[in-house]
Amino acid sequence: MNSSLNHLKRQAITATMVNKEGHLPSAFSILDIVWTIYDRVLRYDAQNPKSDDRDRFILSKGHGSLALYTVLAEKGFFPASELNQYCTLKSRLGGHPDHNKVPGIEASTGSLGHGLPFGVGVAMALRIRKVDRRVFVVVGDGECNEGSVWEAALLAAHHQLSNLTCIVDYNHSTDRALNMGDMAAKFSAFGWAATTINGHDHAAIESALRTRDPQKPTAIIAETIKGHGVKQMENNPAWHHRCPSKEEMETMFQDLT
Repeated sequence: MNSSLNHLKRQAITATMVNKEGHLPSAFSILDIVWTIYDRVLRYDAQNPKSDDRDRFILSKGHGSLALYTVLAEKGFFPASELNQYCTLKSRLGGHPDHNKVPGIEASTGSLGHGLPFGVGVAMALRIRKVDRRVFVVVGDGECNEGSVWEAALLAAHHQLSNLTCIVDYNHSTDRALNMGDMAAKFSAFGWAATTINGHDHAAIESALRTRDPQKPTAIIAETIKGHGVKQMENNPAWHHRCPSKEEMETMFQDLT
């Protein structure tokens, strides 16, 4: 397990334990992806989040917001002390990210199936304006049950949006309801350049993010583990929207030392 982000996982666990809200397993399956995007690839200015000279990142699976919040705090978009106010009445850090409240949030998301269509629109707008910047969208595998995802995928391929990259968090949480099968093959059939990687391997993530087809949008199928890094939480459906007790938090911290 990559241990470099364990302090961010501890911050997320503490936030949910204190305020009894959050989707920890969904956040932990994408934390390596979000961190690698911000730490190695994305162009941004934390002191000027709306700068025109920036790439765009959209977290479509908004219930995984704690992954994004911890990374944004670590990168200086807002103080890390705010994480302990997560989901409280006066906090700007809600269960789903809010574009109007949180610095660095490009789109208010949470209703699944909306982020990729939004990203397609942003990518098209950047091309029309002749702005050489990229758009990255993280979607969940369960979210890919939404027809809007595939409508957006067809549109992106039709317009050859090579500035658009969609990362699918393939943690297989949807398999019990509907097995999505070979996701890379599906995106390829829709006209995308698609690849499958280990979604917890930072070097593999970076390499995939930096690889672009000049005439196609890119799909990265990231094989991940829901609840990655915490044994009692990994691939355990009971933890989908459960918050730890103080005793459970201490056990989790032992996994993250």
